[in-house]
Amino acid sequence: MTAPPTLHERRAMHVLVTALLVYALLSAPETPWWAWLLLGPSFLCWLVFLALTKRSPRRALAALAACSLLSACVVGVPEASATTMSAVSAMVFISHVAASVPAGLTLAAVDVVLVLTGGLLWGRGTGAVLSSMAVFALLTLLGLVQRQHRQQTAQAARLLAETERTRIARELHDVLAHSLGALAVQLEVAEALLADGRDPEAALARVRRSRRLAVEGLTEAKAAVSALREEVRPLPSALAELVEAHRRDHQTPVRLTISERTRPLSPGAEISLQRTAREALTNAAKHAGGAPVEVDLSYVDDAVRLSVRNAAGTPRTELPGGGFGLTGMRERLALLGGTLTAGPAGDGWLVRAEVPE
Repeated sequence: MTAPPTLHERRAMHVLVTALLVYALLSAPETPWWAWLLLGPSFLCWLVFLALTKRSPRRALAALAACSLLSACVVGVPEASATTMSAVSAMVFISHVAASVPAGLTLAAVDVVLVLTGGLLWGRGTGAVLSSMAVFALLTLLGLVQRQHRQQTAQAARLLAETERTRIARELHDVLAHSLGALAVQLEVAEALLADGRDPEAALARVRRSRRLAVEGLTEAKAAVSALREEVRPLPSALAELVEAHRRDHQTPVRLTISERTRPLSPGAEISLQRTAREALTNAAKHAGGAPVEVDLSYVDDAVRLSVRNAAGTPRTELPGGGFGLTGMRERLALLGGTLTAGPAGDGWLVRAEVPE
């Protein structure tokens, strides 16, 4: 699936088109002075379109239509290079998502009528008139193709969002099933120990573990529900809270590094990376208790990368368990097109997750 144009790409396209229009106007120094009475306002309408295209699409389209029609009135004027401005603005109008196809085709048809009228009025040759009409036809077709592409991209994005919501709902089911199943086992063992009266301390430990499982399951369930509602906390702040909790609960030095430029992610990506960080920190506490941990979040050109590195330490025999393990995290990241690697790194262990955008 082709990604929709980013904000920078749209701005670059607008700058390129503006430069093309300026060149077309300046390349015809012999344009009669009275023709500028239409060409000047026409170019001003283009600038108005650029200024209003996000804040007021309807007004922006009205300005764009005026740009095309005004410049079409002087297409037949000798030395007035207006064909480019009229045809390009009509193409942009047709391809704009806020404009209907009939409105765009009507604008193109009126432009063609004006071009034919100007050709007859100013005595342009048949070849010149046909050349202008061919330019309009070509750019109109290009505008329709661009519009179709944008509509297909938007539809694909909607389908992807719906698929993501279905996946998160399924994940919520898995979270509840895992948490409740593990909780039932722990309570069953605690009940048996208390019934026999053999080891109250072990029973108490099981009850405490059950409480931790319940808390973790509730946290996971809340995260999944937030993802369904698209209320997921931004990844940087969620990681900061997670790191602070790990530092407080395990008395372990943890350093969090986040790249300066951050950007929002899909709810599924936010949740998956948060859970990966939680699982990696849990494993660090389990296998390298007390060792320093480094958490790094970086936003590269087309992906987001999360790294959790811990040095060697003193293994702990017990810690709050739960979760799905790195294997489960790898599977969930794979559904998003991401990857997860885990293995030795120097004298410690490195977990790295990457999700494309």
